[in-house]
Amino acid sequence: MLCLSQRNLFSIITVVLMISLSLPVMAENSPTTLEKRLRQMEQRIKKLESENVQLNKSLDKPYISNDEPELSARLKAVESLANSHRKAARTIETLQGIEASAGFTMAAQGVSGEPAVNHKPSQLNYRGDVTVSLPAGSIGSAEGFLFTHFRMGQGTGLENPGGAFASVNSTSFQRPGTDTSDSTVLLAQLWYQLKVPLPLGGNSDLSRQHLEFNFGKIDPFVFFDQNTIADDETQGFINQAFLHNPLLDVGGDIGVDDFGFTPGFRLAWVNNKLKPEQYTLSIGVFGAGEGASFENSLSRPFVIVQATTHQNPFVGLSGNYRVYYWQNGRGENLYGERQTHAGLGLSIDQKVADYATLFARYGQQTEGQVKFDRALTIGVDVGGSYWNRGNDAIGLAVGGLFISDAYKQASTTPVGFHRSGAEQLVELFYRYRINRQFTVSPDLQFIRHPGGNQLATTLTAYGLRTQLNF
Repeated sequence: MLCLSQRNLFSIITVVLMISLSLPVMAENSPTTLEKRLRQMEQRIKKLESENVQLNKSLDKPYISNDEPELSARLKAVESLANSHRKAARTIETLQGIEASAGFTMAAQGVSGEPAVNHKPSQLNYRGDVTVSLPAGSIGSAEGFLFTHFRMGQGTGLENPGGAFASVNSTSFQRPGTDTSDSTVLLAQLWYQLKVPLPLGGNSDLSRQHLEFNFGKIDPFVFFDQNTIADDETQGFINQAFLHNPLLDVGGDIGVDDFGFTPGFRLAWVNNKLKPEQYTLSIGVFGAGEGASFENSLSRPFVIVQATTHQNPFVGLSGNYRVYYWQNGRGENLYGERQTHAGLGLSIDQKVADYATLFARYGQQTEGQVKFDRALTIGVDVGGSYWNRGNDAIGLAVGGLFISDAYKQASTTPVGFHRSGAEQLVELFYRYRINRQFTVSPDLQFIRHPGGNQLATTLTAYGLRTQLNF
């Protein structure tokens, strides 16, 4: 009888255990089990294919339904969000460079001291202005843009009470031809500007000089006889004599149409090499008289040449100085006959304190018979920071329109009446800001010797202007 050693016995037991443990695995890998697993995998593949077909059909539909797969709904939501961002990006890119503004002005005025004949004791008027600037592409390194200005309004205002040269309300706007004209939208300005960096072909980012070329239907005062505090009747002074050189505007030498606009072009050279100092030399040629209404516009135009400099004569206090010469080939003498007019002008605005700016204008007629041949206006604008109202302002201006010798002689009558001296003007306003868009401005004016009439009583015009800007 054979006896097994302990080692052999242990080996036999180990082999038996290994065989017993391998039996379930062998059973799992039997043909019956494998077939069962293959059938399960086939069913799952068919199910996934069906879901994939349903998902593709759902994604082909542009809308999200309640019965579609959750994954499809989520994919569509993500795709919709991405498309909205792309559309917004395209919109921003399209609108880049576009600037728009709108303003609504309403004024109520009354006047005292005028004789009863042709007297309007009070008047109400409104005006709306909308401007849009559009990028107009580039030509090499030169950039262009298009400017449009629409205007509407109703009410002629007090106009020129007592035969005064200057209108007491420059905010008024109405289609001429009838006293009860309906409000009409007018394309007031439409002009193109091309800015050309100098030197030609150089790096525009490094350029400190450039040319500006404008053409179209233009308000010449946008580019000539400007003034920081005395050229915007919606915010500052509203008497016509304080907005521009009276010889050009009140006297009519600017030659524009009934609305204040005319076809023309402008060329300017701008030098910024010595910033903050700046130097500009410009010339403008515009239609005058009937030429302003696009009738024979190129014949006998209005021509103006202006030199401008921006300086800092006092530390931190900047100023602008402009001197110009003009010639109007279609001016009119005292009897309505055509003749050439010419003159010299000066426009200055200078800060004299942190919140105070002075302005001055002077005009001298050098050629042509006109009612007044010299004009001087001066004034000051003081900001409300001095009384803790930083967006408010007080404006005060005085001026004189001096009668010409020719008009003195022409107005002399057998009874000894004649016009002489000067029409003397004073205007005072307070601009009170209600909010960012809304301001209210009470206004007071005095006119002494209106039209140079030494026998006329002094007129007092008073009113209230409201202004909304967007």
